[in-house]
Amino acid sequence: MILSLLPIPFMDRGEALELLRSYIKNDKLIKHCIATSAIMKELAKELGEDEKRWELLGLLHDIDYELVEGDMNRHGVVGSEILRKYFDESFCETVKHHNYFIFEPKSKEEIALIASDNISGLIIACALVKGRKITAVTPKTVKEKFKEKSFARGCNRDMIARIEELGISLERFFEIAIKALEGVKDELGLE
Repeated sequence: MILSLLPIPFMDRGEALELLRSYIKNDKLIKHCIATSAIMKELAKELGEDEKRWELLGLLHDIDYELVEGDMNRHGVVGSEILRKYFDESFCETVKHHNYFIFEPKSKEEIALIASDNISGLIIACALVKGRKITAVTPKTVKEKFKEKSFARGCNRDMIARIEELGISLERFFEIAIKALEGVKDELGLE
């Protein structure tokens, strides 16, 4: 294990959630970060990466969203600055580069984060249509809604599809993401 790739000082999920809540008050946005975090953790398992690190990346990726008031010219940049006192440079750069409006995500972590960020909204929208039941969402459901551009239109399908650059098919990604969200369904207010 390379020490420079670990969060410094080491932060657990509870501490990271507390930090997130000190910047984000909107419950829907906090749930989005929890969902993204769960997907990132499952992806890390799939890819043999550091699960804790990827989980925290997902949890903290939007830490600045309310502070910058959704300004996509500042989003991620401000977040990376907030996180510099807690995490290493590469962690902060991943948070910064998840804003694909101004940066081109290139690293494995960056691509995983943009894909997880976008798929979380699509799958939660699928669960809402199914009566808030994440357990009723299947990869087939997600595949159908993925093709339907008007459904959950804020979810960038091109960014979701970039998961294939990491050697994971879209169908496998749907399975991973659904499983991840089932694991945090109570925190998300889903069944």
